[in-house]
Amino acid sequence: MKDPATMNASDTQAVGLPVALATSRRRLLATTGMGLGGIALADLLARRCAAAAPGAPHGSLDAFHLAPRAKRVIYLFQSGGPSQLDLYDWKPMLVDRTGEQLPESVRGGQRLTGMSGNQSSIPLVGSPMKFAQHGQSGAWLSEALPHTAKVADKLCFLKSMYTESINHGPGVTFMQTGAQIPGRPSIGAWLDYGLGDSSDDLPSFVVLITKNKGGQPLMSHLWGSGFLPTQHQGVRFRSGGDPVLYLGNPAGVSRQSRRAALDGLKHLHEHQFAANPDPEIATRIANYELAFRMQASVPDVTNLADEPAHVIEKYGPGASDPGTFASNCLLARRLAERGVRFIQLYHQDWDHHGGLPAGIRGEAGQTDQPSAALVQDLADRGMLDDTLVVWGGEFGRTNYCQGHYAPGGDFGRDHHPRCFTMWMAGGGVKGGISHGETCEFGYNIVRDGVHVHDFHATLMHLMGIDHERLTYRFQGRRYRLTDVHGRVVNEILA
Repeated sequence: MKDPATMNASDTQAVGLPVALATSRRRLLATTGMGLGGIALADLLARRCAAAAPGAPHGSLDAFHLAPRAKRVIYLFQSGGPSQLDLYDWKPMLVDRTGEQLPESVRGGQRLTGMSGNQSSIPLVGSPMKFAQHGQSGAWLSEALPHTAKVADKLCFLKSMYTESINHGPGVTFMQTGAQIPGRPSIGAWLDYGLGDSSDDLPSFVVLITKNKGGQPLMSHLWGSGFLPTQHQGVRFRSGGDPVLYLGNPAGVSRQSRRAALDGLKHLHEHQFAANPDPEIATRIANYELAFRMQASVPDVTNLADEPAHVIEKYGPGASDPGTFASNCLLARRLAERGVRFIQLYHQDWDHHGGLPAGIRGEAGQTDQPSAALVQDLADRGMLDDTLVVWGGEFGRTNYCQGHYAPGGDFGRDHHPRCFTMWMAGGGVKGGISHGETCEFGYNIVRDGVHVHDFHATLMHLMGIDHERLTYRFQGRRYRLTDVHGRVVNEILA
């Protein structure tokens, strides 16, 4: 027998070796050495190549460990850290003690950011917003959220969320990927990897960003696939003429010509895959085919002309203007109807270090009505039971004033990771409840804390996935969305 390192294609076929191993180190390892290592390597390669073959399902084969409560998720992410104390977590005692110093017994030596940690004075400040109870559940809500108040009995308020991140970049990344450092797969990518494609003509994971907003930048790693195959990353839909860049055919290229070109390209990729079974080749084939189908599906789903006027009106001013938060909420419902599994909306400008009274009214004015309309619209269509809607940011705000406080004047709040509020609706979650509790100062959690990993574990559970079992091996260890943490919050499950 010839030396394996010098064999050509005909030699390998003659001795029964696949051509794909003819000129690679894998072939050398598989046919020399102690033998057991070669057998193990061949088995691993066979599994990987079978999963990556063109047309093969790419979801984890044992992903459905549980009966799913939800079929899809619409995540309304509010970037910047909305102030829970001025929206959801009513603390009347803070109003009475406004101007007093934050007691050291309450702070407990906890770290502050560099923006307020060096202040000589840390005065408490109560919310200038009026609060009232709403619905049969009696949920306390700020006057800045009149539309959310109308659907209060459909919402589950998580008032005891907490995180480890104290700054925006790590905080937003942590909420979206389960790690503070970029590079890990996002929630939508994990779901796509675990459950496979959810739509024939649209991506399973779509990202929508409110246009013309400032604040902290939003980077593509927030909806990226990390170390998972790139086919699992989110697809961003933009406002304007081309929702997806480079999707349309160039001038003079017909759909028939595009189809013929793709067929030829697919043949070349399949030939390349046969010689070098790289999963990214299969990803490339799948992406080209999906893009071709999206040429018809994307213009249809983004065209709101077929929406009744009364429905558009429900979502509020700007609902017919592509790229506004209202328009994105309406588009999210349309995407959900067409089988998209994970729809991520981003809305910036909640970072109110100053000018909070006017700033929070402004952001609530843009998001309150569309968010409530989305929940009600899904309920009216019979979709809320199997659609999980999530609202929240990366952390909360402090109960004290950042900078100088003038009684009755303007003020801001600093970042606060120790407690903040999110809400969930539908998708197997109890409506009309508030879970968890913070102290009377609104600074620490006193009951039923929910960590970011717990939130992720619960979201995965509602989608029918055991968060401890959906893993991916990378660089010698297995990773999961919840790292080595996470507890399903069973108390909020319907």
